[in-house]
Amino acid sequence: MSNAARLQLAVMALTLVAAPAPQLLAQDWPQILGPGRNGIYTGAAIVASFPKTGPPLVWKRDIGAGFAGPAVSAGKLVLFHRVNNRETVEAMDAATGKTVWTFDYATSYRDDFGFDEGPRAVPVIAGGRVFTHGADGWLHGLDFATGRKLWSVDTRRVFEAPKGYFGVATSPLVDGDRVMVNVGGKAGGIVAFDAASGQTLWTSTSDEASYSAPVIADIAGQHTAVFFTRTGLVAVDPASGAVRYQYRWRARMAASVNAAAPIVVKDQIFLSASYGTGAVLLQVANNAVTPVWSGDESMSNHYSTSVYRDGYLYGFEGRQEFGQSLRCVELATGKVMWNVDGFGAGTLLIAGGSLVIMRESGELALAPVSPKAFRFNARAQLIPGVVRAYPALADGRFYVRNDRQLIAFDLRK
Repeated sequence: MSNAARLQLAVMALTLVAAPAPQLLAQDWPQILGPGRNGIYTGAAIVASFPKTGPPLVWKRDIGAGFAGPAVSAGKLVLFHRVNNRETVEAMDAATGKTVWTFDYATSYRDDFGFDEGPRAVPVIAGGRVFTHGADGWLHGLDFATGRKLWSVDTRRVFEAPKGYFGVATSPLVDGDRVMVNVGGKAGGIVAFDAASGQTLWTSTSDEASYSAPVIADIAGQHTAVFFTRTGLVAVDPASGAVRYQYRWRARMAASVNAAAPIVVKDQIFLSASYGTGAVLLQVANNAVTPVWSGDESMSNHYSTSVYRDGYLYGFEGRQEFGQSLRCVELATGKVMWNVDGFGAGTLLIAGGSLVIMRESGELALAPVSPKAFRFNARAQLIPGVVRAYPALADGRFYVRNDRQLIAFDLRK
């Protein structure tokens, strides 16, 4: 071998050693608000902007009724919707939208206020299973590969739970071999079920159900399940259901709901509700909570959960039906950093340096994540309104639904 060839091989070897190992960038979106239930996407990089015509369409298909957004894992998308008078769990190929399997059962749910009568709670994919919580309270565990029913529980009947203003809408929380649900019954406010069998493991409190998705977090050195029930904060030991601390936070008026998920940042918990309640930041220490600040001037989340990044919250302020503003608030103080009046309702996620905003009108917008000011980087009408279901962002593909269609777009760079 010549000296030149040896030198070339040496350079190649050094290049291979110096090159970083390939990273797995694909990220699933297996539950409401993503893997961490915090609205943060960290998968394959997405575009910073797109043309006025919108990002590339991947696929589109007709679906049944409901406010439940999709969940995505291992190349499959799971949608929970109502087809005729049957609540239907449907697994699709996430790349094509083609049906892989379906599971359905009869439903008699009727909405007292004339709203959509489909399921509201986003499915959860975990441990090779899918868990769904229907509008009339049926909790199901299904095999993720085949859709085969593993177990079911009529939570309203078993735990003596009321119908609620808008039916059942809280997503289950999975932690290891437990599925925890804010059932809201007299015989069980918060209930843990065995993920494999559906057997009741424990019950805790008699708090009525909210529409908020609970979260799991390590807070002050303790693994904790955090619920925002209709009454307020309830933090429990996920192994036993023992209540660690509580904090009442709800509107004075009976015709009100708590819907935004609690946000945990280190040893602090942020709660927000509408109907004149507003937000509170709680400091956790020694199995007790102390308010850091509270009030109705900072962030009053009606149904959409704010997202936290680097000391700031980004979210929708005010009642949905009265017109909402988009807002950035400093977590530590509640100080409003910027506000966009008349923005309208919607949901938002954070991906890289972008706010990914899905407006109720069906418009998708991208904006920089910055506490200094708000500006659009891109906006396009993607789907007819009204869009109230949370979208999913998995492996750079954006999945969004209304009451008739589910559409997939490519946001990858």
